[in-house]
Amino acid sequence: MSDIAGTKPALRWVVHASVIFLVVLWVVPTLGLLISSFRTADQIATSGWWKSLFPSEQNLTLRSAAPDTQVLENGVYVIEGNLFDAGTTATISQWGVSSRAVDAFVPGDTAELRRGGTITVDAQGNYRMENSEEFTGSRGARVFVTAELPPEFTLANYHKVLLAEDSSDSMGRAFFNTLTVTIPATIIPILVAAFAAYALAWMDFPGRALLIAAVVGLLVVPLQLALIPLLKFHLNIGIGKGYLGVWMAHTGFGMPLAIYLLRNYMAGLPRDLIENARVDGATEFQIFTKLILPLSFPALASFAIFQFLWTWNDLLVAKVFLIDASGQTTVMTNQIVELLGTRGGNWEILATAAFVSIAVPLIVFFAMQKYLVRGLLAGSVK
Repeated sequence: MSDIAGTKPALRWVVHASVIFLVVLWVVPTLGLLISSFRTADQIATSGWWKSLFPSEQNLTLRSAAPDTQVLENGVYVIEGNLFDAGTTATISQWGVSSRAVDAFVPGDTAELRRGGTITVDAQGNYRMENSEEFTGSRGARVFVTAELPPEFTLANYHKVLLAEDSSDSMGRAFFNTLTVTIPATIIPILVAAFAAYALAWMDFPGRALLIAAVVGLLVVPLQLALIPLLKFHLNIGIGKGYLGVWMAHTGFGMPLAIYLLRNYMAGLPRDLIENARVDGATEFQIFTKLILPLSFPALASFAIFQFLWTWNDLLVAKVFLIDASGQTTVMTNQIVELLGTRGGNWEILATAAFVSIAVPLIVFFAMQKYLVRGLLAGSVK
């Protein structure tokens, strides 16, 4: 069967391949981040996330039981037990009693301890320490093992990130602070822009064309140009650096795009619908609330996605306009930056914090993505 007129099979395959490539490019790192957030630090350090379902070989530093657990058997002091925690199954391939020679022995060998006595370790981690004299000290002997451990997934990373009492690790407060910034900063520009877009699309008044041109022009103005003047204005009128200030800043920066998208969509609605409503005696406010808003939901949803993602992932505007009651900018993006500085080697904490920060935007996007294309293409075709 021949292809539809006007289509090029080769170009179509290029488009499909490009889309698949972009999907894989975004899905694979996100999946890796999700899996890494449930892994332990040792597992992340020894193997990639794609090997998370398979056993991994790790170098561990373990301790025997404390000397106060020793018993006297036939004139010999003995300490017995298992190096691994209860419920952990692992297979030891090599072990040692010194950090300089962690692979000096194999399971079944007996090694001399520095503080006197001997220790024998088998492949399952069972050990037996013997000494003709009483073991002393408050802690057990260190044993360095190379063991193959089964896959392990834990919720401890999420507990540490979200519920830890240490403010440097806890993102629970940052999560709710970010919601406090994002939700009003998404709703306010939609409410204001919807009224403005309706007026620019369906109401005749002097200067309407100039206002539309000004809105289009503001789309290309970098927000960095307005940061210092706007902050000075907030300080002069008493808003200061708080939630109200950051809401107003996000509203101002998001308004041009909101008005542009909504105006294009509303201008594409059937003119007869609006004129018939006016003939029936409906006021402009009734037309706007009962006809235009319900019909414009795809455009409203598409802008809501963009604005939510922008404000949720924002760091610059929050740093400039927001200082909360703690005297800091406690939003998730800033919290992750601090984690990078204080816990740069704790990849399990960073992976968990990063996935927590992207979980909500992912939920919002997938919940409203069916309206995204409809809203963006509004007004492009007649």
